[in-house]
Amino acid sequence: MRSVLKTDSMGYIKKMIEQEIPGVYVLSVMIGKNIVEDTENGFFSDVNEQVSMVCNQLAQDPKLKGGYNAMGFSQGAQFLRAVAQRCPSPPMKNLISVGGQHQGVYGLPRCPGESSKICDMIREALNKEAYLGWFQKHLVQAQYWHDPLNDDLYKKYSRFLADINQERAVNETYKKNLQQLEKFVMVKFLQDSVVDPVDTEWFGFLKTGQAKETETLQESVLYKEDRLGLAAMDKAGKLVFLATEGDHLQFKEEWFKANLLPYLH
Repeated sequence: MRSVLKTDSMGYIKKMIEQEIPGVYVLSVMIGKNIVEDTENGFFSDVNEQVSMVCNQLAQDPKLKGGYNAMGFSQGAQFLRAVAQRCPSPPMKNLISVGGQHQGVYGLPRCPGESSKICDMIREALNKEAYLGWFQKHLVQAQYWHDPLNDDLYKKYSRFLADINQERAVNETYKKNLQQLEKFVMVKFLQDSVVDPVDTEWFGFLKTGQAKETETLQESVLYKEDRLGLAAMDKAGKLVFLATEGDHLQFKEEWFKANLLPYLH
């Protein structure tokens, strides 16, 4: 089986998968011509354009024609879910979300990596102007910023997250395509200090109208109305919820091999 991975630094994971699954073809998706551009595009880019670029890249790879498994790390996970919903060819078999933010975030307590100045700048911008046109088109984190205190603004102006989460209308194609997955695996990090709220890693979020109480996926309108097909997938045993000790994207190699590798065969 083929595997497609999306994260900021994939060398170690790619090598481990290739060692554990002899003969596997692993494509590490990069947005840009090099690591520097890929890193910059993780902060400043149009996510919808990124998704289209990845869709084209996958469609043009003959080794993926028969289908592939996808693994996304952090924000790469919701971007790959958009690929599954928008681009059914070649078919995605399993989607593994490692610390993904499927209901977005409402806080940026700590950025991964060493970009503290960029992190502070982005946090200030998100708190004030997340739904303005320029930010929605050019600031990646604004495109999955989910403000529970301004739900109407979020649903109206969120160009990426509100679309893939069926907030404005139900796109039956998105729903049909996502349900083609054999498994949708979501990994939550129990001591995550980067993602706020951490419940978003299991598709939960803050209850609308306040910023303290959270709700699970199963308690949400998205699930109860089955706007994205997640309830049907859950009943069919296609949703897998995993948790591991550690901060954001911090996991033991043994845990990865035991819990995630089986979905890549």
